[in-house]
Amino acid sequence: MIQVKPSAADIAETSGHGSRFLKAMANSHRLVILCSLTQGECSVSELEAIVGIRQPNLSQQLSRLRDEQLVSARREGKLVYYNIANPRVLRLIGLLYELFCEAKANSKGGHTELPRTDDTS
Repeated sequence: MIQVKPSAADIAETSGHGSRFLKAMANSHRLVILCSLTQGECSVSELEAIVGIRQPNLSQQLSRLRDEQLVSARREGKLVYYNIANPRVLRLIGLLYELFCEAKANSKGGHTELPRTDDTS
């Protein structure tokens, strides 16, 4: 298979997209939020307990993730539930788990559930 060498403009454009994507995830609280959401949707109060930060700070982090279209929200009455909106998040969280978490879980003799990687794209 012949691969076409990308142009400098193509590289600049795609690196910009990649950089914004990674910057949105490059915060320990946002990363914990995303890791939690790989297991399924969570309410704001569930995320507050998991992440260990107060609701105003959590809302700020969720807002950044929504702005970057990494998560989406749905309202059910007074509750707001969040889930992963971008399948690339699942793929990257899976890789991060493999690189940073899997060996630690195995060395302790325990098993930590792998993130879902049901990427449909």
